Amino acid sequence: MCSIMGYCGSSAAMERFLTGFGRTKSRGPDDTRVVETGNGILGFHRLAIMGLHPEGMQPFESQGCYAVCNGEIYGFEKIRQLLRDRGYTFQSDSDCEVLLPLYHEYGTDMFAMLDAEFACILYDGETGEYIAARDPIGIRPLYYGYDEEGTIVFASEAKNLVGLCDKIMPFPPGHYYRNGEFHCYCDITAVSRVCTDDLETACGKIREKLVEGVKKRLVADAKVGFLLSGGLDSSLVCAIAARESDKPIETFAIGMEKDAIDLKYARQVAEFIGSHHTEVFMTPEEVISSLKDVIRLLGTYDITTIRASMGMYLVCKAIHEKTDIRVLLTGEISDELFGYKYTDFAPSAEAFQAESVKRVRELHMYDVLRADRCISVNSLEARVPFGDLDFVHYVMELDPQKKLNTYNKGKYLLRHAFEGLGYLPDEILWREKAAFSDAVGHSMVDDLKEFAEKQYTDEEFEQLRGKYTFAQPFTKESLLYREIFESFYPGQAEMVVDFWMPNKEWEGCNVNDPSARVLSNYGASGE
Repeated sequence: MCSIMGYCGSSAAMERFLTGFGRTKSRGPDDTRVVETGNGILGFHRLAIMGLHPEGMQPFESQGCYAVCNGEIYGFEKIRQLLRDRGYTFQSDSDCEVLLPLYHEYGTDMFAMLDAEFACILYDGETGEYIAARDPIGIRPLYYGYDEEGTIVFASEAKNLVGLCDKIMPFPPGHYYRNGEFHCYCDITAVSRVCTDDLETACGKIREKLVEGVKKRLVADAKVGFLLSGGLDSSLVCAIAARESDKPIETFAIGMEKDAIDLKYARQVAEFIGSHHTEVFMTPEEVISSLKDVIRLLGTYDITTIRASMGMYLVCKAIHEKTDIRVLLTGEISDELFGYKYTDFAPSAEAFQAESVKRVRELHMYDVLRADRCISVNSLEARVPFGDLDFVHYVMELDPQKKLNTYNKGKYLLRHAFEGLGYLPDEILWREKAAFSDAVGHSMVDDLKEFAEKQYTDEEFEQLRGKYTFAQPFTKESLLYREIFESFYPGQAEMVVDFWMPNKEWEGCNVNDPSARVLSNYGASGE
């Protein structure tokens, strides 16, 4: 990960810029550079992943233009060669150095050309404009706000903008900003035509595209590791990577000592694929003592996101402190494409597809945010193979009737795509899903609920939750998280659209807790 920030106008003050920018130094601990560009300021904290030499340091400069980018551009070697053929020269092996030459050649059309996870800010020295953009899923973070003079400010995280901007909002994924307006260059959820591939053809393409998505994310000049929960998604990523690597990969799992559902399955996967496997254990005391830090680093009050972040933050902390790994591959985004436990209740194929569209569009505020912050605060970079653009495009276009759980097994297409090929043991490939926050140990969620219950009487709960009209807390746990959030991000609740909950309009989904444990079809998921 890296951190970027751009103060895009004449009201830019260096001291205020540096104060805000300094809050995300952990995203890029290797080096920092701040430059005055035209009438504004660009800053970059570097975590060196591609092109490890000093020449790869940003901001990049070309023909009076500047660029900062937190991202990975896949297949950049072909782009660089194309640009060399057109007369451009390059000083480093950094993938992001291609951005300014691309801009010179194609302008803002360049963003739709990128196969990338990225957030970037460009300064056009000829026009004096600032341009910003973000990848179509929002895997890389970007926020914006306006100072008291109306000058727009962009930054990797909301914490960079606290005290600088009155209202902080997430930069919309798949958009670029220019001349005061946001323009959509890619709606990843848009379906121009429904794909009617038969089951076997669809599963073959799912396998092919996911394998390719993993392979391209193994390319790094820094060391790569893998988060392995023992669930289907992370297990598939690890199994593919193990096949594509010429030496054992390094995998990491975390759980509570007494009831971590997934530790035993993660161990089984690690043994099967031959990885070097590390288990990290956490205690109830660690969970509670880390709560404020986790909410501060996340910038959210959402229950699901916070619960699932506790284990992820602590395992990434251990990886940072005890290894030299710098890149982590994770299993996020599969659920939004293939379904959750609650989407088994979808009343129709159209309803399933609409829910998938909603969830993919909002991912940047929830699971993707969780993965980014828990990993980046520990000076690591997240890569998300299920977020590969070609893969997501294909699955979104598939006939939603095929994605409905009519097979008596959730995520059937994904499971069947790898069936009988030796990637995973059958008991892993076909095991029912347990939610990550539950799977690290049912007791962890129970500990958090119990801690929250002790903070307020029933009368205090009703009084305090009434202060909030937007995304009003509805349990003592949600109130605790909201009050901690407000202490770090006062008045910024609208950065998150709402609580991540099952669709309450569907029969069987009108529940008061986001955990799949409360659904009637949870069944054997927790075993």
